[in-house]
Amino acid sequence: MQQHLTIVKHPLVQHKLTLMREKDASTAVFRQLLREISQLLAYEVTHELPMTTRQIDTPMQKMDAPVLAGRKLALISILRAGNGLLDGMLELIPSARVGFVGLYRDEVTLQPVQYYFKVPDNLDKRMVIVVDPMLATGNSSAAAVDLLKQAGATDIRFLCLLATPEGVARMKESHPDVPIVTASLDKGLDEKGYILPGLGDAGDRMFGTK
Repeated sequence: MQQHLTIVKHPLVQHKLTLMREKDASTAVFRQLLREISQLLAYEVTHELPMTTRQIDTPMQKMDAPVLAGRKLALISILRAGNGLLDGMLELIPSARVGFVGLYRDEVTLQPVQYYFKVPDNLDKRMVIVVDPMLATGNSSAAAVDLLKQAGATDIRFLCLLATPEGVARMKESHPDVPIVTASLDKGLDEKGYILPGLGDAGDRMFGTK
């Protein structure tokens, strides 16, 4: 079992994250960097995928070669910002099944409100990777994992760009069995629940909205 929190310190991850944090980065640049960094983070979060072998013919001879075992893994995007991570990961794992959890944060209570839920079948037989760029208060993330467990998921990972101590603690309290993989543990939250120093609203920056 992985440790509860893994911070990916690879130089390319850290460099790309710095470029994304800069307020003057254009929407196109932000979106491209998010796709690139998601593939690097995917390498870390999938390193425990189960393996088996099958016989193949190389140009030289037959061999028993390693391949992924079991059902295709499931990538679950927490809408809408999760789609930025999802797109890059699907380039790396095109056979993955995909689901969506629609949650928005009430700006007064900071609590998650559900508006959509559609996930693949047989979640109990799949590794499930939940993607959302920001683990801020942790309320939406914990709620999404609650829904996935209710749908049968038992082997869950959470992948994000940025996390806060508050969000990590909230997830560990609610779901100590769900490892978190992130590019940075930032210092905390402002009074509105945004990550500091952070990179602003990931969804707005990715889609060019305000």
